[in-house]
Amino acid sequence: MLSRRTMIAGNWKMYKTQKEAQSMVAELLDLIESNLKVETLICPPFTVLTSIGKILKDTSVGLGAQNVYWEDQGAYTGEVSARMLVDCGCTYVIVGHSERRQYFKESNEIINLKVRGILKSRLSPILCVGETLNERERGEVESVICKQLKQGLNRVGPKEITSLVVAYEPIWAIGTGQTATPETAQEVHAMIREALSFQYSESLAAQIRILYGGSVNAQNISDLMAQSDLDGALVGGASLDAQSFATIVLRADTRPSRKGI
Repeated sequence: MLSRRTMIAGNWKMYKTQKEAQSMVAELLDLIESNLKVETLICPPFTVLTSIGKILKDTSVGLGAQNVYWEDQGAYTGEVSARMLVDCGCTYVIVGHSERRQYFKESNEIINLKVRGILKSRLSPILCVGETLNERERGEVESVICKQLKQGLNRVGPKEITSLVVAYEPIWAIGTGQTATPETAQEVHAMIREALSFQYSESLAAQIRILYGGSVNAQNISDLMAQSDLDGALVGGASLDAQSFATIVLRADTRPSRKGI
């Protein structure tokens, strides 16, 4: 029986200069570096990946990227490849974030190309899925998320899927201060696991970690982590401050281990 290790990932979005990023990470490491139970991940902007990667080397905190292009190299001005991210020390890449879907019009097909490019480079994708408020009010949560999973994971085989992390982010709760209740989050997380079970198998679905993202903070993390299918969190604004992010990590450490099949 395999255990799903808790993950807390901080998505810094478009914040922090080199000096700000290095100072924050140094402070964070002082607060949580001895915490090995929770897999902790920082996903800063491209501009600071190399410098932060050097600081995080040989620590318990991992490095991730916020985006990627699916080709290894080529005439793609402004893009960054997975092999470049590996060179910076990254182990994870966020794909399908609602902001990428909304502002940059990334389709499920584009996201699928990115997922496959990430896996080809032996990185792990954090695939974001979630519904808008209008879709929730129309009762389309399941159909929207199942479509995002099916198309986003097209041509991704069973051997590759075990490195996948899914992040459920209700779009109406991102940066708004609103949070899905723990019970609502659990309901959708269970649905996601069921969809993965149907798409692959029950045993594989039981091994995949599903994070919650949407105004996660130090006050609500414990209640969220008490839910059986919540395996961690993708943290936005609260990850920009070392003290608040460390508190989230340490409080998530109390979560009982989840067993896969």
